Amino acid sequence: MTATSTPPPTAAQLHPVLEDLAALLDNVSEEQWNAPTPCSDFTVAQLRDHVVQWSSAFAGGLADPDGRTPDADSIAVAGDGADQLRSNADKISDAVDDGAADRPLFIGDESLPGDMSLAMILWEYQVHGWDLAVATGQPWSPDEAGVRASLAFAPGMLTPDFQGEGKSFGPRVAVPADAAAIDHLVGLSGRDPQWRP
Repeated sequence: MTATSTPPPTAAQLHPVLEDLAALLDNVSEEQWNAPTPCSDFTVAQLRDHVVQWSSAFAGGLADPDGRTPDADSIAVAGDGADQLRSNADKISDAVDDGAADRPLFIGDESLPGDMSLAMILWEYQVHGWDLAVATGQPWSPDEAGVRASLAFAPGMLTPDFQGEGKSFGPRVAVPADAAAIDHLVGLSGRDPQWRP
C-alpha cells in the first residue's frame, strides 16, 4: 500500500461480515442443507458453494497484482465451507493492506475499480448472509454503518439490465419506512424481508 492510500471503510466492514457468515455455516444442521433460501435459485448447500467459491475468487483476484480473479466454478468447497470463508476474509484484508483497493479487479473481461469491487462484495455478502440466516433460522445483524453504506452503493449497480423478473436481482420489494436497515437492503436487492422457509 502506498503511503498516501488508505483502505476504504468497506474493507474494514467486510471482514466481520465474512466471519459472521462463516459462523452461520458452522451452525447449519444436516437436514437444512437441502432447504430453500430466499435466493430462489439456490438451496442452502448451493448458496454455501456460491459464497465460498466467489469469496475465494474475489480473494484471489484482489491479491493478484493484475487483479485477475480465478474461475469461481473451479474452486472446490471443503465441508461446510466455514474455514475457507474465514481464510478468504483474511486474504482479502491482507490484499487490501497491499493496495488492492487502488487497482482494478477483473471478473472475466470486465473490471471494476478496487474500492468499488470491495463495496460490491460487502453488499453481496450482507445480503447472502441474510439469505442463509433466515433459511436456517439464525440471527443476522451486520454492522449498521456497513449496511447503510451498501444502501447508498447498491442502487447504482441495480440497473434495469440486472434487476427485474428473470434477472440477477428480482424486483425491489417495498418495506416500511421504519424497518431495519438490513430489511431495506434485502428489499432493495429483490428479497422479501418477511420470507421464511
